[in-house]
Amino acid sequence: ERLRGLLRTIFATRRHVPAVLDAAGPRLLRAELTHLLHSPESIVARVDRFDTALGAVEPALRMDIAGEALHFYDPLRHWLWTRWMWDPDLGTGALPLVTMQEFELRGSTPGQTYLKVGEAIAFVNETGRAVGFTRYGSEGFGIDVYLACVYGVYLYTITRMRMTQEFNKVIPPLPELARRLLGTHRMEV
Repeated sequence: ERLRGLLRTIFATRRHVPAVLDAAGPRLLRAELTHLLHSPESIVARVDRFDTALGAVEPALRMDIAGEALHFYDPLRHWLWTRWMWDPDLGTGALPLVTMQEFELRGSTPGQTYLKVGEAIAFVNETGRAVGFTRYGSEGFGIDVYLACVYGVYLYTITRMRMTQEFNKVIPPLPELARRLLGTHRMEV
């Protein structure tokens, strides 16, 4: 039940809890989350192990679980990585919108990609500090909110250019959209 509750707090897994638990099994998922969060190994090794061990779970969901678990367990040491921030399969997300084109976000393994995402987030954070956006740059979750807003504006722009007015009305206003992206909309815990 605790794993079910944890998966319900992650935006990407909220509707896929039974499938994730069936694919991974609660014992394996618990053991791998424990290793991911507490092992003294490098972050790259821990993320790669988590990805390999949970091979039966959809790859994108594995990385969303790992990225959110690490970040929300220790936001001062670990950064958030979700598909809306950077989707290596599609090459889209909030990070490419606010980093230089030369900034490479793809790594050779999921762990290397997680590390590169962290470097990009640090770059965005430092850039924000340099131009006076210190309020979001000095808080553990401020950069998450900033990137969720960037992605929301991107989503509005793309859908308004390509979709009908009826479809555009389905997308919630930016504050609610950001809460949904961050998994804080209608929290159950």
